[in-house]
Amino acid sequence: MFNFLKGVVGGSGTGLKDLPYNIGGPYPSAWGSWSHFRGTSNDDGSPVSIFSLSGSNPQDGHLAAGRNGVKRLRTVRHPNILSFLHSTEVEAIEGSGTKVTIYIVTEPVMPLSEKIKELGLEGTQRDEYYAWGLHQIAKAVSFLNNDCKLVHGNVCLASVVVTQSLDWKLHAFDVLSEYDGTNGTATGPMLQYEWLVQSQYKPMELAKSDWTMIRKSPPWAIDSWGLGCLIYEIFSSLKLGKTEELRNTASIPKSLLPDYQRLLSSMPSRRLNTSKLIENSEYFQNKLVNTILFMEILSLKDSVEKDTFFHKLPNLVEQLPRQIVLKKLLPLLASALEFGSAAAPALTALLKMGSWLSAEEFDLKVLPTIVKLFASNDRAIRVSLLQHIDQYGESLSAQVVDEQVYPHIATGFADTSAFLRELTLKSMLVLAPKLSQRTMSGTLLKYLSKLQVDEEPAIRTNTTILLGNIASYLNEGTRKRVLINAFTVRALRDAFSPARGAGVMALCATSSYYDVTEIATRILPNIVVLTIDPDSDVKSKAFQAVDQFLQIVRQYNEKSNAGDIAGAASLGISSMPGNASLLGWAMSSLTLKGKPSDQTPLAAANSVTLATTTTSTASSGLIETLSTAPVHCVSSGTDFADQSMPASPTSTDGWGEIENGIHEEQDSDKDGWDDIEPLEEPKPSPALENIQAAQRRPVSLPVSQPKPQAATSLRPKSTAKVTEDKDDDLWGSIAAPPPKSSSKPLNVKTGGAVDDDDPWAAIAAPPPTTKAKPLSAVRGIGTKPAALKLGAQRINRTSSSGM
Repeated sequence: MFNFLKGVVGGSGTGLKDLPYNIGGPYPSAWGSWSHFRGTSNDDGSPVSIFSLSGSNPQDGHLAAGRNGVKRLRTVRHPNILSFLHSTEVEAIEGSGTKVTIYIVTEPVMPLSEKIKELGLEGTQRDEYYAWGLHQIAKAVSFLNNDCKLVHGNVCLASVVVTQSLDWKLHAFDVLSEYDGTNGTATGPMLQYEWLVQSQYKPMELAKSDWTMIRKSPPWAIDSWGLGCLIYEIFSSLKLGKTEELRNTASIPKSLLPDYQRLLSSMPSRRLNTSKLIENSEYFQNKLVNTILFMEILSLKDSVEKDTFFHKLPNLVEQLPRQIVLKKLLPLLASALEFGSAAAPALTALLKMGSWLSAEEFDLKVLPTIVKLFASNDRAIRVSLLQHIDQYGESLSAQVVDEQVYPHIATGFADTSAFLRELTLKSMLVLAPKLSQRTMSGTLLKYLSKLQVDEEPAIRTNTTILLGNIASYLNEGTRKRVLINAFTVRALRDAFSPARGAGVMALCATSSYYDVTEIATRILPNIVVLTIDPDSDVKSKAFQAVDQFLQIVRQYNEKSNAGDIAGAASLGISSMPGNASLLGWAMSSLTLKGKPSDQTPLAAANSVTLATTTTSTASSGLIETLSTAPVHCVSSGTDFADQSMPASPTSTDGWGEIENGIHEEQDSDKDGWDDIEPLEEPKPSPALENIQAAQRRPVSLPVSQPKPQAATSLRPKSTAKVTEDKDDDLWGSIAAPPPKSSSKPLNVKTGGAVDDDDPWAAIAAPPPTTKAKPLSAVRGIGTKPAALKLGAQRINRTSSSGM
């Protein structure tokens, strides 16, 4: 070894210093006289394979053949032929002679015989993998014979190597030579180095050196025979010892047997062309071969074929050899997604394959592709990424999320598709913990402020839920400025009852962030209103919240009275049982209300549908910066009666300003939820409107009867239909002495004189100078002047004020 290194340093040739690779351990087998080593690059440490061939005489025939192999490998390029990277030749003084070593550096490969042992495939999976490998070698041989008019001369198990992606590649080009069958005058050997081929691999004409017959045979005759030898060796798992063993066909698959026999025909002219073998053999029609071939020509397929293929792929990969899926299909699929030739459903298959990888391999092989996909303008790709973010979100680093992922995801907050907006919102549950404070306070909260007044109630609800979950990641100043306004002024006043319930639960879950003053003056007054909410679930949550916050205030008061100021100030989340299940509550709420598949068709559910419009970008002027927004405390006497419906999605108010104007109309006597869902009542007819106007006027009663008070009711006063009992109660207080049948309802008369039982007779005016129609004829069908005249006369007779 010392002499070898001395010769390398002091020799006249180019030494190992010209080989920028490190030579590693050898493989146990290689073709011919070559040795096969593992190696790495000096530049980046990437793996390579290094083949070396040594000779003691520069004129050695093996060295000459090796130089021919180097030249051919460098010039012949094909996907199924070993890729050449570098070569060098070293001369070193060894004893009294000179040792010459040829080095070839190629892509990292492994001898086929060793890889078969390593994989250990059996049954159908083994046959499918062998079919794929033979398909690749047959393409390489066909390329040499039919396209390049070259003869390999020694196709066998030793001349095939396997790449890291489990592709089979052809090498060992030492015997490779041009086919000169068209040269009728040639008489010498066509294959200069045919003596390197072992006798068991030689067809009859080559064993006899019958060059005349060889030149008359087609170019593929010798290599078709070699391909038959390869088929025998891989299926029998034995190295071919002699030519007669090729007759043993017990291990050859039945679907391949006819083609195997034609490849080994004793007549060179009748041997099967390898190109025909690829096209016609049934053996190559299997799931693995078809899947890989489809992936390799994916860019030539139309969208319908792609969608069909990728929807079947997740189930298909379960049936294929796991090693081949991870090492061959996964890189193909990642590349197709990255360069845009794969459809959105392919992401599901990619993540399914990625779930079979270790964490380190997933970060290396899958995450880079996913990060690049976030920059895609394809709406379907963006939807698929957001739907599956829980499968890879934890693997993303904080820097990648903040700098590369979030800027692209944020465009979805202002998208025209409600489905995409909701998916973007839900993705923040996974990504928010990885965002910087600058990003959260500067942009995320602005988007959430806008989503809290979104037109979709499910989005408004989920926004409140999300805020409750990410509150712990906000700094103290931001929490003080945002949470109470977001939960009380907006969520608790939402027209959608689940949104109000979410606001109550969010307040309970974040109660450790509020001091007692805020609880007493801003939170409890807003929650107490909900104890009379029309929705039973909201009422139940409101009562629980009131109890919880009162307990906090009570404990604070007890500790303050005892002089334990520090203990009172430290009242926190430990006293609130609801916080223990915060994460579970938030996840279940997001799942139930967020997934479109779980949305009910009822109006309360308001499901969101997937839109196919183009992606919209976030407006540059969304909301004022929260850091500059003034914060106003909500007065405990604030009336919630006249709060309007949630603002439209175009609203740009921030949580710091949303309390402006909430003190308006303090004197309103309405129920606090009258404005949430206003009743749409039909407009009464003119006649009925006049009667109702008359009912509302003050009427003087006899001394024996008490003066009626103004009727108050929570119901709307413009009612189209009045029940029978209500009529009796309404009019009984202003009626004249009881008629004969006091319980008789007000009936509509179609004509005739005034009846004694007419309830309007008691309040009728004296007969006018000109005859007027009786009340029984007027009610419901009378003219408008008659109704006005009737009311005026009644007032003139009974009222002392002269109304």
